Amino acid sequence: MSLRLFPYLVMDGNAKEAIQFYEKALDAEVLFNQTFGEMPEDPEFPIPEDAKERVSHASLRVGETDLMFSDTFPGQPHQSGNQVTICISTNDMEKSKQFFGALQEDGQVNMPLQETFFSPAYGIVTDKFGVTFQIYTEGQK
Repeated sequence: MSLRLFPYLVMDGNAKEAIQFYEKALDAEVLFNQTFGEMPEDPEFPIPEDAKERVSHASLRVGETDLMFSDTFPGQPHQSGNQVTICISTNDMEKSKQFFGALQEDGQVNMPLQETFFSPAYGIVTDKFGVTFQIYTEGQK
């Protein structure tokens, strides 16, 4: 089983600018960068024009550590100071369920743990201390 924690920065439409800044400031290497417009289309939930250029997910390597980014979807609340979350990444579905279940106790589920186009089990939960975790299960669906 693999288990890794990543700082995850959620920006309000300026993730591209932040990525370029950290790339230079921290001598980082961009590993992945995808906009909402580049994601697979879902006819039930079409991507609005003002969201297509926003970053849906990006990853930078800073030394031996990865730093992840995304933009909020237009209309989602964003408050400076709470834009940093922790992404727990594992290749063990049972561990993902265990972590998600434990963290949601007296906390708040922001997105239920579910299959997505990029993960067999992904969810977002804010624990009882106000810390937001993204649970990401690695592997093919």
